[in-house]
Amino acid sequence: MKLRELSELLQLSQTTVSRALNGYPEVSEATRRRVLEAARAHGYRANVRARSLATGRAMAIGHVIPLTVRHEMVNPVFSDFIAGAGEVYAARGYDMVLSLVPDEKQAEAYHELKTKGSVDGLIVHAPAAGDKRIHLLTEIGLPFVVHGRATDALDDYSWVDMNNTRAFRRATELLLDLGHRRIALVNGLESLDFALRRRAGFEAALRARGLEPDPGLIFSDEMTEGYGHDTARALLARPDAPTAFLASSIIVAIGIRRAIEEAGLKMGRDVSVITHDDDLGYLQNRAEVPVFTATRSSVREAGRQAATILLDQIENRAEGPVHVMLEAEFILGQSTGPAPKSIQHDEAT
Repeated sequence: MKLRELSELLQLSQTTVSRALNGYPEVSEATRRRVLEAARAHGYRANVRARSLATGRAMAIGHVIPLTVRHEMVNPVFSDFIAGAGEVYAARGYDMVLSLVPDEKQAEAYHELKTKGSVDGLIVHAPAAGDKRIHLLTEIGLPFVVHGRATDALDDYSWVDMNNTRAFRRATELLLDLGHRRIALVNGLESLDFALRRRAGFEAALRARGLEPDPGLIFSDEMTEGYGHDTARALLARPDAPTAFLASSIIVAIGIRRAIEEAGLKMGRDVSVITHDDDLGYLQNRAEVPVFTATRSSVREAGRQAATILLDQIENRAEGPVHVMLEAEFILGQSTGPAPKSIQHDEAT
């Protein structure tokens, strides 16, 4: 379909349709949505090169991926985030640029992207506490949105995050209500902000019940099935084994379940498990009664929202930083139950 045919279908001028597709602010939001929906429905694709010349933009969004250290972003969760963001990019005529760089050369990569005009903006992944990239990108002047937040960052910036602290506090409170007192936290890398917030929620729930967190039951590493399995197997072999696990990823929880089964125990009866579920497209924790009790927040939806905020900034539809806090659903599944009677404790214990 050509621009002329799309404009005739909508009974709008070619100029109006072109301006709606290109994000000009004088086109009303209702008209822009109508044009975009029709373009998607009829398979219209704008000439990206012509649009770039007309707008002075690269019509591309950057994602910088470090290579030299382990990062939680280089996993299936990142793929789902990219899928959500990519839906928004495609609908609004933008390409995606993935830059693979050594960790120590990230600053150089950001400067180069800005100097070359290769991208119109960036999504920042896996923020750490006091993340230096935020101040750097603010100084460079390249629009960006952070997936997550960076504790102690001095600059204000746009972000999309889940309320990790509240989610993990609620999960811990459920396990405590079920009589569990020895609860293991199998967390992500605590160099990253989301993991710090999840630990804070876990510890706050324990302390509110008069329980001091046991450092011997708190673990931090890259979120893999093997990490979950090996950690749970070692803990379950101890005479003072935990009766419950709180996992930062469903991938980790699958490893924990494997270790429980290898120990001849039944998940939900002998050992309880709660996990965070990113609602991954290929790994669904959905059934009439889900396998895992979980805090659920769609990482694909986070990708959509982050991309929308970034493009609105680029196209001058947003003023100032935008903050989006996503609250997790709480899903009851088959993986939780009362603590075994022989080791239940009174509240005062």
